[in-house]
Amino acid sequence: MPFRFNDEISTADVAFESWGCTLEELFISSAAALLRTMADASELVERRQKLTVRLENQELDLLLWSFLQELIFYKDARRLLLHADTVHIEQNMDAFTLEANLSGEQIDAGRHRLLVDVKAVTLHRLQVEFSDNLWKAVVVLDV
Repeated sequence: MPFRFNDEISTADVAFESWGCTLEELFISSAAALLRTMADASELVERRQKLTVRLENQELDLLLWSFLQELIFYKDARRLLLHADTVHIEQNMDAFTLEANLSGEQIDAGRHRLLVDVKAVTLHRLQVEFSDNLWKAVVVLDV
């Protein structure tokens, strides 16, 4: 699993560290950690609905923040639990752009055992870096 929860970063919220060989893998791993925070057995979330999101930011860490916030928005506004199936990130002169293909389904209390309601991604300790030949992130979620 390309993420792990870290109880030492924050005791009141949920923190995780994620990683990947590429930026795209890092963002997919971070989305998986977010989904696992919200739903036990997140692999049981079926890919019934598909959607695409496009985001842009000048800062890589804030692009990750925006991406995870988008997943939380869909959970709150449309009651969707979503997997990040593919992510494509490009860097141009001014900013990073992201296009992600997401899939998932509406929350079903009979099938999904929800764990915590994630309210937001915080900026506390938010970090994206490349070290030891891996892209790594630290994310703290407000629950």
